[in-house]
Amino acid sequence: MGMLSEGIGYFVLLGVGLVMALVVTLLVRAETKWLGTRKTFEWFYTAGRNVKTGLIATSVVSAWTWAATLLQSSTVAYQFGISGPFWYAAGASIQVVLFAILAIELKRKVPTSHTFPEVIYARFGRHAHKIFLFFALMTNTIVTAMLVLGGAAVVNSLTGVNIYVAAFLIPVGVIIYTLFGGLKATFFADYLNTTFIFVVILIFVTAVYFASPHIGGITGMFDKLAAASALRPVEGNSMGAYLTMASAGALVFGVINIVGNFGTVFVDQAYWQRAIAARPRSAISGFLVGGLAWFAIPFALATTLGLGAVAVGVSLTPEQIGMGLVAPAAASQLLGDIGAILLLTMLFTAVTSAGSAELVAVSSLVTYDVYRTYVKPSSTGRELLRVSRVAILGFGIGMGILATMLLQVGASLQYVYLAMGILIGSAVAPITIAVVWKKANKVAATSAALIGLALGVAAWLGSASVLYGEITVQSTGQQAPLLIGNVTAISVGALVSILGSLVKPENFNFEVMKQKILVVDDRIRSMIEHDTDEKFLKKSAQFSYRYAIALTLVLVVVWPLPLYFSGYVFSSFVYHVWIGIAVAWAAGAAGVVIVLPLVEARRGISVVLRRITTLSFSKDEPAPGAESLEHERRAQYDSRKILVAVDGSKDSLSALTYASYLYDEPTEVKIFLLNVIEWTDESDGSVDERLASEMEEEGKRMLRSVMIPKKIGRYERIVKLGDPATKIAETAEKLGVDMIVMGRKGLGGSHSDVGHVTAKVLQSTSRPVVLL
Repeated sequence: MGMLSEGIGYFVLLGVGLVMALVVTLLVRAETKWLGTRKTFEWFYTAGRNVKTGLIATSVVSAWTWAATLLQSSTVAYQFGISGPFWYAAGASIQVVLFAILAIELKRKVPTSHTFPEVIYARFGRHAHKIFLFFALMTNTIVTAMLVLGGAAVVNSLTGVNIYVAAFLIPVGVIIYTLFGGLKATFFADYLNTTFIFVVILIFVTAVYFASPHIGGITGMFDKLAAASALRPVEGNSMGAYLTMASAGALVFGVINIVGNFGTVFVDQAYWQRAIAARPRSAISGFLVGGLAWFAIPFALATTLGLGAVAVGVSLTPEQIGMGLVAPAAASQLLGDIGAILLLTMLFTAVTSAGSAELVAVSSLVTYDVYRTYVKPSSTGRELLRVSRVAILGFGIGMGILATMLLQVGASLQYVYLAMGILIGSAVAPITIAVVWKKANKVAATSAALIGLALGVAAWLGSASVLYGEITVQSTGQQAPLLIGNVTAISVGALVSILGSLVKPENFNFEVMKQKILVVDDRIRSMIEHDTDEKFLKKSAQFSYRYAIALTLVLVVVWPLPLYFSGYVFSSFVYHVWIGIAVAWAAGAAGVVIVLPLVEARRGISVVLRRITTLSFSKDEPAPGAESLEHERRAQYDSRKILVAVDGSKDSLSALTYASYLYDEPTEVKIFLLNVIEWTDESDGSVDERLASEMEEEGKRMLRSVMIPKKIGRYERIVKLGDPATKIAETAEKLGVDMIVMGRKGLGGSHSDVGHVTAKVLQSTSRPVVLL
């Protein structure tokens, strides 16, 4: 199609990708620099486990917005009419809504978990762990393949950039910011991406329904769709109409969509990671709000571009339809180059942010469930962080290779999307009952996943052979074999795991999970203990069951089925109402996911803005609200401040005594006792949290053992990790002390008159230094 120049294609692939990487990296840097967040290994994968509702919802929307969401939804609108976008939206939002149940159950029963296979290992053991780890990695591989396949196909079709080059360039920006910021970087990217997607959707809806001369408003669209159904009746639709929910083809697609997408949520570590990162009070609301907000994206976008393509007579080959090119063609024809550029940029940002979620998911599986479980159980946080970054780099490069292989065998986005449930659907029920049901049987759950996979694939290939006489990409991509395979896989997995557990039930005590799965980071562990209110969590779990199931029934039964069985074809008035619902839903969802995270983060945002406006760029500035900020504020107003470096040596103790006699009135001076432990700098992202905590405590014990002269009225003990001379000079600058008092020599026992630390302090500070 080549609607845009190759230059625009490369600009989006490289320019937008690198700008996104730069912005996200700066946001992570701002949080760690000015809001006191420490980049530990635990933080890298859990974002501190304190993410609020708005950011969880936004992140869920972004992670669930694939290339398929933006492309496949318009394809089914083009094929089946108005029912296609609805079944795409409803059939893929209920899984996120229902996942709220698993999110709160995880917070109740395994609040310290990092991955869902880790939970399986703690409950079912090593053998089951390997099997479900296989399903987890297969899910991430399939999702990643769809992301890159869809993205590369659209970049190629719109700009002419080589499809294989596009497949390798798409992950570049993702790798950069994910390597640097881990899961928190993904959350920031998700927010930017979701904001952009909703803005573009609202532009498309406004332009097509209210401004496009090609369409003529909602009434013009209705007239054109009615005329199109008279010229090209839709097979299987009531009266061949595009404007009806009574579509056999859309209903079959809806069933395949529902079944397949249970696998790509419940078996995808990316969603478990968001549940783990959420605060307990945000877990349910984050997924419920996220699922309902996401509904608006395929519903509004495909009802606009997919039906718009029908209305203006866009003509595409079956191959182009299979590659998801309905939406790009419609955007280009209705809005010209601007429409094509907007869709291309939206698709690219969606692919990259969802790809980042998959990168972090795969990396966490490799790090926790492969390396720490089977390779080196005693590995430190620093080693695990190194392994995780290697995994991110390796899988990021592997994205392009995987997409190239699928393109070589002729697999399209549509084919992979519809076949995924057959491969991963059988694991949905076993994983679910492992988390929510104490009677779940280990053997039944594990065997159910494997039997369901085998029978699902057999039913898929067998039905393709029987119905079409051959097993090829063409025959296995037909709706009937895909429907049979998808339903077989998920239903066999559910039946075997549930019936097996009823026949031979276990009586598992979930309290054991909390003892088997530990959090190394002391601060995060204490925060989990503080936030885990069993009474609140139990009440929240009951709420999640009621509302998640009720919403599911409304979206896939109460709303669509009466319209299906009645065979009703929309009148102009009903079509106006339908479009009004789509527009209002999109606008409301946009408002929530854009504004709510800003409201929840308003304090941190104001702190960062203050720091930027005052140009306070000191390297180790502490967190606002923390005790160290109070110390800093006091330091600005104290008239006399002395920093005494104490390492326990005789000279350093003499320095403390000397400092106590410098002023006649003890209230006139505040003395800071600083002990620096020579080790990896505390701001280093690879620092081992447990070991660092132990060393800090050792430093505090040493300072507490030092006798404070009675003349010293006001004092404060400070412990730092890093290079002693650097930390002494930095702390003196930050506190604004009047002088530094320290021993000529420390515990190192230098043969010269002045020790090497003291010599370095003299060179690196502008403050007066008194040596004793």
